Amino acid sequence: MHTTLKVELLRYTPDAEKLIASAAKLCYSAVGVDKISDKLTEENTRKFLDMLVGMGHESPTEHINFTFGVEGISRVLTHQLVRHRIGCSYSQQSQRYVRLNQFEYIIPPHIEAIPDAKEKFIKAMEDDQRYYDELTKILFKNHYEEYMKHGFNEGEAKRLAEKKSIEDARYVFPNACETKIVFTMNGRALFNFFKHRCCNRAQWEIRQLSTEMLRQVKKVAPTLFKYSGPNCLNSSCPEGNMTCGKIKEVREKFNSL
Repeated sequence: MHTTLKVELLRYTPDAEKLIASAAKLCYSAVGVDKISDKLTEENTRKFLDMLVGMGHESPTEHINFTFGVEGISRVLTHQLVRHRIGCSYSQQSQRYVRLNQFEYIIPPHIEAIPDAKEKFIKAMEDDQRYYDELTKILFKNHYEEYMKHGFNEGEAKRLAEKKSIEDARYVFPNACETKIVFTMNGRALFNFFKHRCCNRAQWEIRQLSTEMLRQVKKVAPTLFKYSGPNCLNSSCPEGNMTCGKIKEVREKFNSL
């Protein structure tokens, strides 16, 4: 079954912007920790964060976290996502423990747009499901018989055989296979993530994810993420000859996100 992207900001640090301002204030003030939040009105916090972002002083943003729940994404995407390791944590649905009786999948837009390509793609997905089911059945029978020979009771033998069978049968699933993941990133990690993954040269699926993530964090921390987006948003494109050549359109898109 074809599925679509769903992104939900599950949790985030309360008063995130004020916390960052308080932590940064300690760097520039002689006040004690019990007074670092004094006089930090909403307006003062906004001005202070603008100054910090303008200076490139990002370390205080490591004190805040944002947790996302995402589904309707492919294993292609998560292989890229988990490369972001500093200030990030991940919990992904396991194909080793979860049996996929009807796996969902992601269809790339260029395949979706061509009827003949889409038809072949869906046929390949249906074949993968059939082979998975057949392999699971064959492996289950073999493992079950082995466990029974070794003296396991029927219930335990079935449970163990089920796990062992799907553990190997999952190898037939494609990169298009849909997955679900919960992950947490601190503020500084998100800055880096958006710079790389909101870029037009990023792979289409993770670019779609990062753009939606940015849209959601802007709602809860608008000053902090005011200048967030691809590298070309606030300076020249760093891609050189590989530039997409659409810097004006990119800036208009993210400034109005």
